Amino acid sequence: MRLNKFLASCGVCSRREADRLIEQGKVTVNGRPGETGQSVSDEDVVLVKGERIFGRQEPVVLAYHKPAGVTCSERDAHAEKLITDMIDYPVRLTYAGRLDKDSTGLILMTNDGDLIEAMMKGSHRHEKEYVVTVKREITPEFLESMKQGVYLKDLHLKTRKCRIRQVDGHTFVIILTQGVNKQIRRMCRACGNTVSAIRRVRIMNILLGDLGENEWREIKGEEKRRLYELSGQKRQNAGTDRKAE
Repeated sequence: MRLNKFLASCGVCSRREADRLIEQGKVTVNGRPGETGQSVSDEDVVLVKGERIFGRQEPVVLAYHKPAGVTCSERDAHAEKLITDMIDYPVRLTYAGRLDKDSTGLILMTNDGDLIEAMMKGSHRHEKEYVVTVKREITPEFLESMKQGVYLKDLHLKTRKCRIRQVDGHTFVIILTQGVNKQIRRMCRACGNTVSAIRRVRIMNILLGDLGENEWREIKGEEKRRLYELSGQKRQNAGTDRKAE
């Protein structure tokens, strides 16, 4: 198995992030610096930043309600609260997709790097649903502009068309299929409004529901199978389910 896939299968990170760690010299194999494309097995001693990484574990997926003030990062010297420190779970988990520090709501945590990789591919157009509150009153023009896609000058791109509906004078629900950094805040700003609060309530088939802030639940059964199917990981998940039965 290639080194980046091995790290992803162990839940360390996505394959893309694994390649970065290898290039930065933070991965060793049997005491020597790891190389991109290198093959490894469970018999090899693989260390990431000095920590021993063992073979693939049973895939775990948690739904976590991130509070405001928590940073989606594994290591950030300037962050007061890291998401990886918020969940007391016996298996090492990594976040699948981010929410900015001031946003709240649903985050999926997993030890399955292949699932993370699949979920982060914008070309898959996975749906993510948010409840957004803005400072200025919402107008029909604002909603139509958001729906049709907004050109973001600083990023030199236009966002994809999306689904949006108004809840009240200052609140709307929006469903996105891409993951541009701080996309909703940028879109609102470009349309003449400012975000007061963002709460993510759904990722594909996984709902935040009545999960309280800083609470988590494990995704199991049909809900988990459907998540893997939507992510394009159906075969892998089916094999995992047979092992668990």
